[in-house]
Amino acid sequence: MNVKPWLLILALLLPPFAQAQGYAGLGGSAEGFDIPQPGYQFEFPKDHGPHPSFRIEWWYLTANLTGEDGRPYGIQWTLFRSALKPQETEGWQSPQLWMGHAAVTTPDHHYFAERLSRGGIGQAGVTAKPFEAWIDEWHMRGPDINKLSLSANGGNFGYDLDLNAQGPLVFHGDQGYSVKSGDGQASYYYSQPFFAVEGTLHLPDQDIAVTGQGWLDREWSSQPLAADQSGWDWFSLSFNDGNKLMAFRLRGDRSDFTAATLISADGETTALPDGSITFSPLETSTVAGRTIPTRWRVTLPDRNLDVEVSALTPEAWMATRFEYWEGPVTISGSHAGRGYLEMTGY
Repeated sequence: MNVKPWLLILALLLPPFAQAQGYAGLGGSAEGFDIPQPGYQFEFPKDHGPHPSFRIEWWYLTANLTGEDGRPYGIQWTLFRSALKPQETEGWQSPQLWMGHAAVTTPDHHYFAERLSRGGIGQAGVTAKPFEAWIDEWHMRGPDINKLSLSANGGNFGYDLDLNAQGPLVFHGDQGYSVKSGDGQASYYYSQPFFAVEGTLHLPDQDIAVTGQGWLDREWSSQPLAADQSGWDWFSLSFNDGNKLMAFRLRGDRSDFTAATLISADGETTALPDGSITFSPLETSTVAGRTIPTRWRVTLPDRNLDVEVSALTPEAWMATRFEYWEGPVTISGSHAGRGYLEMTGY
């Protein structure tokens, strides 16, 4: 593999990127950067674009798909932005850094790839209108965020997909102000969880036509975690009755912090505070030398929700520069469906 020398330099310059959907050191000092505050008024399409005065940000798409062969598949497409300073400038002086992850998970295999870029030179970035997020030839773009084409490749895999939103944007926490710890760390967080997806997966042995559902997360902050929080377990669950659940557990030295959003089939949301939902690992797998929970019980007693969440394949390990587990899951119990699970810090 030929790696350009400037990429090696870039890797040394990158601030510690998170083990997915964020960056390591998220509980560190955010001096000089903007901090999320309650009562923020989102402005679209502007807020679909980047926020360089905040330290970290991501455009995060996962999808549960079914192939023409009847088999389940999952894909991930993620663009992360991290800032060395709270500003944007052109050229190599830009303090904005970019990282892209792409993956396809089948019942038998997990394929992934990673891209790195410095901001300000056109190799990576996001524009709000028309919407486009890109790094190298990977792209997520369309006339607006509700109608997108998605493309990525990793040498031995790739995909070309079309996404069309069938419902509204949803906002987590207090109208998009998502608290992450008992100490009050927070992010701005909204999602488009209603994408209908169709297109083609390019796998080593064949191309497969697929259809399914996609979920896009948008989040930005400067210090979303407390200093003692070492990782998280994040679930996006789509039930067969059309309802959905976003839920996470942030693991701390003193105690865990949980939050969730119930999303009705028509996009109405109910925010659930810390302690409302429980997560219990039922089975672990040895993945990349680590012990990873790959089957969970998730309960929401006040809503009569009691489900088991099981990995499509335990091997969905993202052995990228900062490693984490990310893959599609199946749901059974009081509710049935499919979803995605992300676990960091293991």
